[in-house]
Amino acid sequence: MHTPSVDSPPRPPALRTALRVATALGLCSVLLLVLVAAEWHPLISMDGDVSRTTHRWALADPDVTQVCRILTDWVWDPVTMRLLGAAVAVWLVWRHAAWWTAGWLVVTSAVGTLIQQGLKAAVGRHRPAWPDPVDSAHFAAYPSGHALTATVVFGLLLWLLHRHGVGHAVWRTAVAVAAVSVVGVGLTRIWLGVHWPSDVLGGWLLGAALVALAIAAQLRWRP
Repeated sequence: MHTPSVDSPPRPPALRTALRVATALGLCSVLLLVLVAAEWHPLISMDGDVSRTTHRWALADPDVTQVCRILTDWVWDPVTMRLLGAAVAVWLVWRHAAWWTAGWLVVTSAVGTLIQQGLKAAVGRHRPAWPDPVDSAHFAAYPSGHALTATVVFGLLLWLLHRHGVGHAVWRTAVAVAAVSVVGVGLTRIWLGVHWPSDVLGGWLLGAALVALAIAAQLRWRP
């Protein structure tokens, strides 16, 4: 007599895609972390070459450097990004009573902060040191908290807009703002000489992996 299969139901395509993306990004993040922790010479050499070049440019063009300071310290600062996420969470509760989604947004952002601070303490990478610095920063270098936080917040907000089915004009504008912000904040950190390029890349990869995991969690468990 044939026994019916008791296998679990197949995962939806979107959930499978999110898990695959999260896995790929997670593996890339781990690889980069290992290379940074091991001080792999080609990576360290590339970091130094790029950082020395951008530092010369920053000294030679103080107007651009000042714009970068404003953008990185006020517009794309992690505190500003977290406040943006918190404001969206409050709006979700106020207008739609979407407690689960609001909590998902806040918890994911908090996890991103814990990951970056934990890795900074564990890796303990020194920031670039210059005899004539144009800016300063606190804590260890790897990964870039600015890059990670912007990636997480904008990635989550884009996903919420996608789920709510906004119009094409709004969607294109949101994608453009997110792309400029995520890429821009990373470049400002390198330009100002407070992060190595691999710090920024690490922040981008970790942030994107966390976003993909958060999307998978929402697809799987959202009521």
